[in-house]
Amino acid sequence: MTDFDAVIERRDTGSSKWSRYPGDVLPMWVADMDFAAAPEIVAALQARLAHPVLGYGVARDELRAVIVADMAAKYDWVITPDDIVFLPGVEPGFNMALKAMTEPGDAVLVQTPIYRPILNAPGHWGLIRREAELSPSAGGWAMDASGFAADMAASRAFLFCNPHNPTGKVFSLAELQTIAALAETHDTLIISDEIHCDLLFDGRRHVPIATVSAEARNRTITLMAASKTYNVAGLKTAFAIIENRAIREKFAASRLGMVDSVNILGLEASLAAFSKAGVWKTELLAYLEANRDFLIAELARRFPRIRCLAPEGTFLAWLDCRALGLGDDPQAFFLEHGKVAFSAGHEFGAAYGGFIRLNFGCPRALLEEGLARMEKALATL
Repeated sequence: MTDFDAVIERRDTGSSKWSRYPGDVLPMWVADMDFAAAPEIVAALQARLAHPVLGYGVARDELRAVIVADMAAKYDWVITPDDIVFLPGVEPGFNMALKAMTEPGDAVLVQTPIYRPILNAPGHWGLIRREAELSPSAGGWAMDASGFAADMAASRAFLFCNPHNPTGKVFSLAELQTIAALAETHDTLIISDEIHCDLLFDGRRHVPIATVSAEARNRTITLMAASKTYNVAGLKTAFAIIENRAIREKFAASRLGMVDSVNILGLEASLAAFSKAGVWKTELLAYLEANRDFLIAELARRFPRIRCLAPEGTFLAWLDCRALGLGDDPQAFFLEHGKVAFSAGHEFGAAYGGFIRLNFGCPRALLEEGLARMEKALATL
């Protein structure tokens, strides 16, 4: 079994997460877990490095076949190898999709709060961003059905995120069917970021929105990767699944010299992840779920004024700190007074300055340390 409690020193390794702040700051911000990659992935990379030539890479038929089999096994989703387009990341993928399938002045719908690359993407292409807010409720994060329908009617594309970052919401089949039906009614393209699709808790099962209807399959660009689940984001490898041939060809043509070939080691890591690292993933999910439960219990015990709905997926928690009286930037407060770095709420939308996003994808000792530093900071008030 993997020892997820092991604290691995990541400073001075070129880690974005651990180099952004001074050495006395505990980083809990970017969506990057502090766990060693699965041994099967490391072994596959070592085997590939035994061959000394590292030229441009191309996805082998074996990797395409593994993804086809994975989609069928997990979601009863029957795709073909040709439906898969490999990419150096999900973010380049949804930007490619917007560039290919919209025109300046079109409206693009997003659900806020939403992580910054999605929030900013419409602006890169002269598009109008429409925001449909998710709201906390007794049953979890909820959509405003009437408002969402009106926004969808006015939007050329819906840039979707499921499981949702930062709230950890996992959309139900009924919600996905509603979204797909609205997209069909209003001829709206669905661009679906499903990068956290393997990271679900409490026995939930991910449903790709493309699978809910024949029409949804025909109008959806689905974006996935091994990167978040298997903690190999630095290898810059992802893929799109696009069953509509005309959309797929238009999407692929939108590379325009900006989105180059995929990292050859990332392709090897993805193959090993999907074909060999299932046991590691099961162990990871159990550890993350336990961390999630510990975090929610400790927030209630130590910080009763912080509101946080338990994430249904991902390794991210969305903390409402407005009742603490820290103003519009609690991230800056905790950084200054507790030497712990979270993601600032305002990065997820203008209305969310009083929030922070916490990454609990780390050894329990680091999670406990982060909470202790929050307590220390609040004791200065």
